[in-house]
Amino acid sequence: MTEPRAITRKEVDALVRKGEGLRVEFKRSTSELREGMQTISAFLNTDGGAVLFGIRPEGRIEGQQISDQTLREIAQAMDRFEPPVTVTTATLPIAADRQVVVLRVERALDSVPVSYEGRPYERIGSVTRRMTQARSEELLFERAHARRRWENQPAVGVRVADLDREEILRVRELAIQQRRISADTARKPEDVLDRLGLRQGRSLTQAALVLFGTKFLPDYPQCMLKLGRFRGTNVLGDILDNRQEHMHAFAMVREGMAFLERTLPLGATFPKGRIEREDRFPVPPEAMREVLLNAVMHRDYADWGGYIAIAVFDDRVEIRSSGKLPFGITPEMLTRNHLSRPRNLLIAETFHRTGAVEIWGRGTNRVIDACRAARSPLPKFAEQQGFVIVTFPFSRTQRGGVQATGSTTVATDETPQVTPHETPQVTPHETPQVRLVLELRGEMSRRAISDALGLKDTKHFRQTYVLPALVNGLIEMTLPDRPTSRAQKYRLTTKGKRIAAAAKRERGH
Repeated sequence: MTEPRAITRKEVDALVRKGEGLRVEFKRSTSELREGMQTISAFLNTDGGAVLFGIRPEGRIEGQQISDQTLREIAQAMDRFEPPVTVTTATLPIAADRQVVVLRVERALDSVPVSYEGRPYERIGSVTRRMTQARSEELLFERAHARRRWENQPAVGVRVADLDREEILRVRELAIQQRRISADTARKPEDVLDRLGLRQGRSLTQAALVLFGTKFLPDYPQCMLKLGRFRGTNVLGDILDNRQEHMHAFAMVREGMAFLERTLPLGATFPKGRIEREDRFPVPPEAMREVLLNAVMHRDYADWGGYIAIAVFDDRVEIRSSGKLPFGITPEMLTRNHLSRPRNLLIAETFHRTGAVEIWGRGTNRVIDACRAARSPLPKFAEQQGFVIVTFPFSRTQRGGVQATGSTTVATDETPQVTPHETPQVTPHETPQVRLVLELRGEMSRRAISDALGLKDTKHFRQTYVLPALVNGLIEMTLPDRPTSRAQKYRLTTKGKRIAAAAKRERGH
């Protein structure tokens, strides 16, 4: 312990006027030193605070005799904190032989939980209590990941040339449109990565590899997406489609959604009073996309044996991602309002900048709302064997390739039996982005496209039609260097042209 500094009577009076509470505690003398140090542990683990020795519980200042032995006892007590901490010590003489001792600490942001004599404490109101094991483990986890997380460590041996340049520039364009990155950001991949916080000096982070990598083996086998379609209700049934590929995060979302839209049975109904057919998946695509995004952003990438898996059965869809939910979050909490606690801050922030997600912990709530709006069964959230699993059950009328709505029941298309590794890059079902593709003729402005679609809500058109089509590589800008230009127009990519052709063939049937 360093030599105690002096404290003024005005400072002590100010602390006494506050009274005992979240950040202040009184002790009559250092005979209660052990209890006082436990409170110091609690202050270190919460919001900081001060313990005053020589003050009665009701706030009367009495002081106590302070000898060299008293100071040695305080110093020895401070050695019992783990990890070591800094405690500011001050004294105030109030009489010839009596002093007040004030021990003050700030919250130990990078060291929590701080234990005293092997036990951590926390402050609840004006009460100091021993911290629960669950809370202690949560703080240990946060301490371990605060600065040294898997995602912000260098990707050894990975160069900018090993990344997907087109994907980096696509993210740049989307982020500029969302006004979440400066329009002055150059098109040089290194500059975009720096703006996204994905480089440390000249070293790429592992987050950059996850987001934009093109080479994953042998060092990063966990960047794997597994896709399976099984006949029946378990993995022992016949495998109708099976793929396992390594790819970056944005590709995982695209490939996963293409697989779901291609594999799920498409039901058709004829609403009363209308002659047009209404196609519908057994699970709302926007709900599956939200869950898939969460799986990609929040999984545990430190587990080299981990992966993301999408399994389609006759009665349900399962989306699995390696890793547990963040401490303090339970599967039950995902069905109601809860705070956002992203495990991979850099990865989640990059997706956020593109407009793909928000960061307020509302994702699972939107999933539930989408299922309710579509009159589909609600998803089930679970943790099993180190994986988070989200299950989308089909209703009884949606199982076995039949979907019913109201009094009209129409047989759906049979699930295609494709050979393994056959992954069509087109999705002919008429989603909003496919509708946009069908209306695109040559180079068209945003206004011309929205007029062709009969849409008036500018924000809805941009979020639901334009951005998804850009993200999925179906359209491209004619002025990519000036995404917000008034002269900006859009045209189909090669992939978009394939989508349009497939959709037209389907319409012709």
